[in-house]
Amino acid sequence: MLSHHEFATLVLVNDSPDPAELDSADVEALCARQLVTLERLGPNRSRPQVTIQGYVVLKALDRVRAKACRAQPACR
Repeated sequence: MLSHHEFATLVLVNDSPDPAELDSADVEALCARQLVTLERLGPNRSRPQVTIQGYVVLKALDRVRAKACRAQPACR
């Protein structure tokens, strides 16, 4: 079960193309649950991306619409 902080982080990752200042513990917890993955942008930079499983959680809780999906690879 997700904490309210983890759920809020999942929503922020999905809604923002480059989320700033996310709690690293929440991101790590979401990665452990395979709801988020880290996309490498460079040697010292990464960006969290919602996985298909994360998108399913958001969709089940009615937090996203089909056209708003940013999950990797394609979620259609």
